[in-house]
Amino acid sequence: MFRRADRRPGLPAAVKHLVQRRFTYHTAVDHINLSIEAGEAVAYVGPNGAGKSTTVKLLSGILEPTEGSVRINGRVPQRSRRAVAQEIGVLFGQRTQLWWDLPVSDSLSLLRDIYRVDQHTYQARLRNLDDVLGIGEFMGTVARKLSLGQRMRADLAAALIHGPRIIYLDEPTIGLDLTVKDRVREFLRSLRDDGVMVMLTSHDLADIEGFCRRLVIIDDGRIIFDGALDAVKDEFARERVLHIRTASPADLGPLRAALPKADVSVGDTATTVSVRFDRFVLTAGEVVEATGAIANVVDFKLDEPTIEDVIRRVYSGELVLRTGTPATAESRPA
Repeated sequence: MFRRADRRPGLPAAVKHLVQRRFTYHTAVDHINLSIEAGEAVAYVGPNGAGKSTTVKLLSGILEPTEGSVRINGRVPQRSRRAVAQEIGVLFGQRTQLWWDLPVSDSLSLLRDIYRVDQHTYQARLRNLDDVLGIGEFMGTVARKLSLGQRMRADLAAALIHGPRIIYLDEPTIGLDLTVKDRVREFLRSLRDDGVMVMLTSHDLADIEGFCRRLVIIDDGRIIFDGALDAVKDEFARERVLHIRTASPADLGPLRAALPKADVSVGDTATTVSVRFDRFVLTAGEVVEATGAIANVVDFKLDEPTIEDVIRRVYSGELVLRTGTPATAESRPA
């Protein structure tokens, strides 16, 4: 929970506020009950202001909860800052941990000393990070002169240089080009498979679908869903649309008769048929076979829903997700 100054605009109101201050209190996260195991990659998503960054700050020890408790490998991060800092890596996409007026190489060297990483291990990790992130090209550049994409790569290296086993990533691919994004996602998958716990908040849904197996959706400070990503897609993203191009306009009557449980319509052109179907009722192969029986199929394209579609429908009120089984560790209002 935090307080915010409550005053009206204008000079008289500002003077009055100096004498008689008024505040309103807001709950940033409310009875968050969350436990994450080693080797888990969890997508923690929600709209702006939902409480995502506050949760990460609580887990990092930056903020202290007004109620409840936070544990990192049995330790309270607010009381064991140094020990916990050795175990975690944190990346806030909108904030840098580089020294603004120092070259990237100096910032990483300082972090090496802070975390007491021996020279041999440091050089090995630096080579590995350079292979993935391509940081060698701007190691001598002062941090304030980096582009957004370069700064994100350098900050990601800074968050991982001490080999943490727990990583919190807040918008880790913002500003990166597609090639670097793919390399970063592959690198994060390798960390996950090596037993590193990763908690990811991102508006780039490709980060989530290509990396995370568990989805936690938060809204207004509360978890509204916690479960397997594939289970969400299976339950709420079953619909597929197959666009089939034929050599000549097809007679849709026989096709509708052959596919009574599908929605068959004319596509963008007279020679395109669009078939909307439930993938647990029909397969794309059955749709193509039925179409081929009445027309000469030239080409087809399958549109599949993404987790972004599900999340958008949740926030619009179309879907109500069932919260999964409560976890063990908890953090209450902050």
